[in-house]
Amino acid sequence: QKSKSKTMAEDVLLELGGIVILGIVSQWIAWRLRFPSIFLLLVVGFVAGPLTGVINPDALMGDMLLPFVSLSVAVILFEGGLTLDIKELKEIGGVLLALIIVGVIVTWLIAATAAHYLLGLNINVAILLAAILVVTGPTVIGPLLRHIRPSGRVSDILKWEGIVIDPVGALLAVLVFEAIATGGLQGTTNTVLLSLGKTILFGGLSGFVFATLLVLFLKKFWIPDYLQESMTLTLVITSYLAADYFQHESGLFATTLMGIVIANQKFVSVKHILEFKENLRVLIISILFIV
Repeated sequence: QKSKSKTMAEDVLLELGGIVILGIVSQWIAWRLRFPSIFLLLVVGFVAGPLTGVINPDALMGDMLLPFVSLSVAVILFEGGLTLDIKELKEIGGVLLALIIVGVIVTWLIAATAAHYLLGLNINVAILLAAILVVTGPTVIGPLLRHIRPSGRVSDILKWEGIVIDPVGALLAVLVFEAIATGGLQGTTNTVLLSLGKTILFGGLSGFVFATLLVLFLKKFWIPDYLQESMTLTLVITSYLAADYFQHESGLFATTLMGIVIANQKFVSVKHILEFKENLRVLIISILFIV
């Protein structure tokens, strides 16, 4: 029995270590070959997972898999929010709004039509799948922007879109799911409006409150230098959990807003926090794409 437990522990250790090793080595190879890292990470993940069975995230993490992914995306969105300057909206606000509204609607309609007629999915399932697929997300757009390096407004527009679209897409998927589950026009409308309001309320409140707390702690020197990055990460996770407790999937909105608020305040410098989060983002993205 002890020998069996030891073998299982060693297998888990090998898989966990393998995920980190494959992720970072893939990032390095992609950099050497001047190749988009996310493509190589996806290929390596497919080979290590479905093709060979060397790594099985479902068996390795069990029920922790989806929560781990959610928290990871929340941290990435916070880091992305730290790079967003509100002043940029004066030039790109109109285009960004069109991408978030018109772009999402067009993508949603095309994906739903394709899922229904090409894949033969039930119309409700097709609509839900399309709602999920409208998201580009910082885990994809960020690495691509770093590889392509577009200039001027194009970079700013894609950076904003890639970050803002994630909580929007998550909210859309939840609203569509609740609408399908509820059924009936009257009940659907009320449910969607209630969920939307709760997401904006609890997500916005949580993000703003914890951003204010962090700025206050830093301004008053209530956090020592060596704990600032760790405390920031703790408050980000707390903000996500607090918002998500009151309204499902509002945590991503909370952490995004938290990053934006901190980035655009003038009371304390957060450059060291941004550098830490950039390094953490590379590690998280590497792990996520392998998983």
